[in-house]
Amino acid sequence: MPIASLLRRALEPAVKTGSLTFQFASGQGFELGDGTGPPVVARFTDAGAPLALLLDPDLRTGELFTDGRLVMDRGTIYDLLILVLQHGDDAPPTWSARLLDRLRGALRQVVKGNDLLRSRRNVGHHYDLDDRLYALFLDPEWQYSCAYFERPGQSLADAQIAKLRHIAAKLALAGGERVLDIGCGWGGMACYLAGTAGAGEVLGVTLSGEQLGRARERAADRGLADRVGFALQDYRDVQGQFDRIVSVGMFEHVGRVWYDTFFDTCQARLADGGVMLLHTIGVSDAPSLTNPWITKYIFPGGHLPALSEILPSIERAGLMVTDIEVLRLHYADTLRAWRDAFMARRDEAAALFDQRFCRMWEYYLSMSESAFRCEGVVVFQIQLAHRVDAAPITRGYIAETESRLASAPAA
Repeated sequence: MPIASLLRRALEPAVKTGSLTFQFASGQGFELGDGTGPPVVARFTDAGAPLALLLDPDLRTGELFTDGRLVMDRGTIYDLLILVLQHGDDAPPTWSARLLDRLRGALRQVVKGNDLLRSRRNVGHHYDLDDRLYALFLDPEWQYSCAYFERPGQSLADAQIAKLRHIAAKLALAGGERVLDIGCGWGGMACYLAGTAGAGEVLGVTLSGEQLGRARERAADRGLADRVGFALQDYRDVQGQFDRIVSVGMFEHVGRVWYDTFFDTCQARLADGGVMLLHTIGVSDAPSLTNPWITKYIFPGGHLPALSEILPSIERAGLMVTDIEVLRLHYADTLRAWRDAFMARRDEAAALFDQRFCRMWEYYLSMSESAFRCEGVVVFQIQLAHRVDAAPITRGYIAETESRLASAPAA
């Protein structure tokens, strides 16, 4: 059977609505969907590309688009992904996809990954690219994690400040606490906790030299250098105890086999009456393999956990779960804002890197957004403590603290 027919049969169960056309280098093509909505036209530029897509769509779609072997003549790569994924659960996986999943799952059990050396290398792969890249699309606080949209139409900048408030409120700060920020990014969270939320002393740790320099500059510029410090340090090497621990967007990089180590470390570092807030991307259904294109090109060593993978390690560490919140479409809207900003300044990104990099980054932002909209990817906020009375026993304190912080002067 010709490759075109096989590809069509594989995609037909998923593409039930819309108007999607695939065109081949030979000039042939086929259409999918019910003909509604704006037309989306994708074109293969060589004869081998359709077979590659058919055999390993999870990996090869991004590779083909990045390499210019799959181009969008009408619509965007995001439009294509949404049409394919919005009914993707109705399409049975191909034999090749099932085989590749088994092989990748077996490899994940063998390869330990994310030891001290590999963790630093994996972080540098993404976060040490060039700060000028992130300046193209992030908000003024440089929050490279899920925003918290309190109302429709809220700007990304406001939603990121709302995220900082939301997390600070869940830390239940009384004033003057010593805080550890694991995976501190460019320092926005640490500066907010000390400058606005009332923390006494904050230590942020990162494995990115680029982030470290920017974070220290941020603290100095805001007059917080005496209370907010940053270190190029792995979480496993941190010593001492802290009244509060926060980790935002870092747990995705820990690696499944290191979950026990992560929570054992947090248990040892958290003071007896302390509170921890873990903010991580995860999946809302059963454990699954993280997209292979993402782990190969964007976040090597990464894994998106299910709650059933996280909670046993928390239990074994002797920590108590005191609150769990699931943020659903907040990250999809965050990614939409990042993608719009990146595409508006794509020429600047191309000047920093090249067009191939821009296609890779467009695919990364597009695929990530479509995963949050269609594939059960969410954000978990898990509050942890040693003691049952470490945090207030009703959730009203969160909204009360957010309201107070909203009117507090920023550092």
